[in-house]
Amino acid sequence: MEHEMTSSIPSLLPTTVIGSHAYPGWMWTALDEVEKGGYGRTDERELYDDAVNMAMLDQEKSGVDIISDGEMRRWYFVQSFYKRIEGIEQEPELRKVGLYGYDSPPRYKAVDKLGVPDGLGIIEEYRYARANTTKPIKVTCPGPLTLTIHIRPGDAYKDRVEMSWHFAEAINRELKALVDEGVDYIQLDEPSFAVIPGQLDDWVDLYNAAVEGVNARIALHICFGNLTSRPRGKRSFAWMFPKVQECRYDELVLEYANREMSEIEYWKDWVGDKKLGIGVIDVKSFYVESPEDVAERIRLAMEYGPAEQLVVNPDCGFFQLPRWITRLKLDAMVAGAQIVRNELEG
Repeated sequence: MEHEMTSSIPSLLPTTVIGSHAYPGWMWTALDEVEKGGYGRTDERELYDDAVNMAMLDQEKSGVDIISDGEMRRWYFVQSFYKRIEGIEQEPELRKVGLYGYDSPPRYKAVDKLGVPDGLGIIEEYRYARANTTKPIKVTCPGPLTLTIHIRPGDAYKDRVEMSWHFAEAINRELKALVDEGVDYIQLDEPSFAVIPGQLDDWVDLYNAAVEGVNARIALHICFGNLTSRPRGKRSFAWMFPKVQECRYDELVLEYANREMSEIEYWKDWVGDKKLGIGVIDVKSFYVESPEDVAERIRLAMEYGPAEQLVVNPDCGFFQLPRWITRLKLDAMVAGAQIVRNELEG
C-alpha cells in the first residue's frame, strides 16, 4: 500500500540531495555476484529494493527534507540506461590499463536510429520509492545531452546534436508520464553543459524540448563531472551565462563547495527570481564538513541574495564516496541549514 506523505518542508532553506547515494559495501560484493551470474531475477530485485530502502532511510535519518531513491538501480550515472536503448552497440573501452578515468567506461556507437521503446525505467523507480517512504521525493533524470556522453553518432547521425534530439523526445515522454504518476519535483542533470565544449545554443534547445509541457517544478543541475572524485569540465559557470537563463527551470542547482564558493557573488544575477540549489557539501573530498562549515557557506550566499530563494544541497551525487562519509556529510548539511534557519527565524 502506498505511503501517504506526512512530512512538511520548511519554508526557509529546505534541504535535498542531487540524486545518487553511496553504495554500501554489501552492494558492491552483491554486484560482483550478479556479474558472475550468481543471482536470479528475484534475487536482483530484492537486492535493488533493499538498496533503495537503505538509501532513503539514510536520508531520512539525517533529516533531509526532500529525498531521492538514491539512484540505487542505476550504474555509473547513465550506463544502466544504455541497456534500454535500441540502435547502439558497445565498443571497446579507450583505455583499460591504469587508474580508472573518463576514458575508461564502456563506449557505444549508434548503428541505427535510436529508440527507447519501454522508457527509461524512471517511472518504475518512482513507484517503488513512493510506496516506501512518507517523505517528499525529488525525481532525477539525465538530460538529453548527458545521455549521449558515452555514445558516438557513428553513421546513423551526422553529429551529437541530431542524435540527442531522440533522447529529448524520449525524456519528455518519461517526464510527462511521471507527472501523471503524481511527481511534482523533477531535476534534469546536465553536467555535459560544462563538459562538452561549444554549441551551447543547441544544448539549451535540447533541454527545453525535454521539459516542454512538463507541469512540475523543474530543477536544472549543472556540475563539472565527478568520476573518481575528479571534475572533467572547466570549473566555471560564468561563460554559460546569460545563455543558460533561456533554459526553462524553476531552480538552478550548481556546484560551489568544491570551488570554495567561487562565483557565488553572481548567483542573483544568474538566477533572478528563481530558486538556487546551492552546493554546500563537497562530494569530491573525504573532508567531512562541520555544521558550522555549512552554515558559513549558506551565510556567504545570503550576502548576495535572499534566503527565501535558496535550497540547500550537496555539490553533486554521492556515488563516488563510501557510505559512512556520505551519512556524516548529510548530517552536517542538515544541521548547518538548521543553524542558519534558527538565526533567521530568531
